[in-house]
This record gives sequence, structure tokens and C-alpha cells, in this order.
Amino acid sequence: MKKTQTPRKTLAAGIARVLKRLHYPLDVMLPCVRWYVAYSLSLRNLEAMTAERGIEVDHSTVHRWVIKLVPLFEKTFGKHKQPVGKSSRVDETYIKVKGQWKYHYRAVDKDGDTVDFLFRALRDKAAAQRYFERAIDQNGAPGTVPVDKSGSNLAALQAINAERETPIKIRQCKYLSDIVEQDHRAIKRITQPMLGFKDFRCARIILSGIEVMHMIRKGQMPGEKRHPPAAAGQFYSLVM
Repeated sequence: MKKTQTPRKTLAAGIARVLKRLHYPLDVMLPCVRWYVAYSLSLRNLEAMTAERGIEVDHSTVHRWVIKLVPLFEKTFGKHKQPVGKSSRVDETYIKVKGQWKYHYRAVDKDGDTVDFLFRALRDKAAAQRYFERAIDQNGAPGTVPVDKSGSNLAALQAINAERETPIKIRQCKYLSDIVEQDHRAIKRITQPMLGFKDFRCARIILSGIEVMHMIRKGQMPGEKRHPPAAAGQFYSLVM
């Protein structure tokens, strides 16, 4: 396999312990994980790509790498993510698991930067409230939350406001959610070749890797936003 852009050979805390159980070189595993969450590829596409480079890897092995390593990328990225704006556009997109639609809650700020995301089995007040609580905990409370006509999102925000001294301003207008609906496309484009997920936990982990790679591309890692380092190098730096 062509040598990858791995900037350092010092492993981040925790990854060495995980790698001991995976039995493949880092320069083989990391590109496969990045390609899977960065591009419209299936696991069998990656199996074929590695075979062309003289490395025999079963597609199920690549899947195991993704499930084991992506949580490490997500955890580290959360420590370095750039602050987002105080206006949070919230919407849900549909992801199929075992032939049934599940719900991926996402929000972006007015500049299009990802605020947060959360994969849930149901689309109801409890799911929406869990998303908002997570987003507030990790990003601080937004000043304004434009939402569409979803009753569950409105009920969740009202429940959260009931506990706050300074309520979050709610604006119900479907047109204000256009920016996040457009942003969904970047996520759906990657998941489409996966042809649905077989397991909810695996879907949640893979979606988090896709979101991390999407945020890196949008310049949400520290550094010069107009001229950020290559996305691949930024991704690898999360564990190296």
C-alpha cells in the first residue's frame, strides 16, 4: 500500500492498547478507516482496493477496524473542535438500520459549521431533548434555535427552557433550516453505498466517524480556516 500521510509515530493515549488486538500495521488500518468515513465506498470496495496494493484484508476486518478506531478519533476531535456560533439550526435525517428508519439529529450554525449530532432510534420529544442536552453540554447554550414545524423539537426546547434562568430563543420557520438540510447531503452521500446498517451501535459509531471527517473538511479543527492543512493529515493527527 502506498505510504500514508502519518505525521508522527507517537501514538495517542489509548490507541496502542486497541492496536494490540487488531494485528495489522497502522499504515494499513488508518487509511482504510479514513477512506470509509470520507468517501462513498463500501467495505467490499476497500477490500478490493487493499488487494490491489498487495494486502489481503477481508471486508469484515476493515469493519472491525472502523468500529474499534472511530471512537478514538471522535473522542480526540471533541477536545480540539473549534467553537461554533450561537445560532443553531436543528434537523433530523433518516438512516436505515435493519430495514427500519432511524433518526440522526444534527445542527449547524449560521456559517454551516456542525454544532453537534446524535443518532437515536426514535423521533420524539425524549430523543430531541437528549440531543439538545448533549449539544448544550459540549458547545454551550445557543442564543437562538431556529427549528422547522417539528412538534417534538419544540416540546424538547420548551422543556429545557423551563429549567433555565435565561431561556433559549426559539424560532419556528422551515426556511431557516435549509442550511442544515443541505448539509445532510454530505452525510447521506457517504452512507448511500453502505446499503443500510445491520446494527444500531455500529451505525452510531460509523456516523460519528463520517461527522468527524465532515467537520475536518469544513475547517473545524484548530488552525487557519482559510488555508487548513490537508484533511487526511488532520484526521491522522487525532491518534498520532
